[in-house]
Amino acid sequence: MIIWEYVVLLVIIGLITYAKKALDLLGSIFMIIMGVIIIFVAGVNWLFLIFLFLILGVGFTRYKNDYKKEIGVYEGTRTLKNVVSNGIVAFVMAAFGNYAGFIGSIATATADTMASEVGVITTPRLITNFKRVPPGTDGGISVVGTIAGILGAGLIGLAAYMLGVYPDLAKTLAIALVAGSVGCFVDSILGAMLEIKGYLNNEHVNLLATLTGALLGNVMVWLLW
Repeated sequence: MIIWEYVVLLVIIGLITYAKKALDLLGSIFMIIMGVIIIFVAGVNWLFLIFLFLILGVGFTRYKNDYKKEIGVYEGTRTLKNVVSNGIVAFVMAAFGNYAGFIGSIATATADTMASEVGVITTPRLITNFKRVPPGTDGGISVVGTIAGILGAGLIGLAAYMLGVYPDLAKTLAIALVAGSVGCFVDSILGAMLEIKGYLNNEHVNLLATLTGALLGNVMVWLLW
């Protein structure tokens, strides 16, 4: 498949996400624009890693969606703000060919999404004091959600290796698991300390968490390899 065929495929996927109400119109358009730039600057394999995050996000958002709607935590259609807050760091890392930051940021976004969407079916505890809180509370964590988040980060690491984003399986998995898990916990800490009090909103927290994952991925490369 030549490069323009991938662009056409990306546009089709963007239209499908909009038609299926996974993203709103502006979110779908922005995703397509970022994707086209990544194709030409970093390569199709880097874009496919973002697709994996999108697929996992959509799939796990709809996991037990009736129950989530019942308790008022179902997110449904993601907006432009969601796309930017979860994807802009990965986009910048891809634009500069920074594989560690790219993997770390996507692993964080995936871990956070899976932890939130799976963990919400259990009664979480606030990460700052471990007191029980209602499902969907900012900063709430659970064993089930944490395991789901770690698995999500691991899937990103494995996929990054298989796609050739970085050709060393052990290092790629290490970046994804460590940066993704830490970034996910940073999201919860910020949620418990700042978002729950109204100082930050969900998009701010997601952006800072993915930035943490990207920075930690780079720190691991600089210090360990």
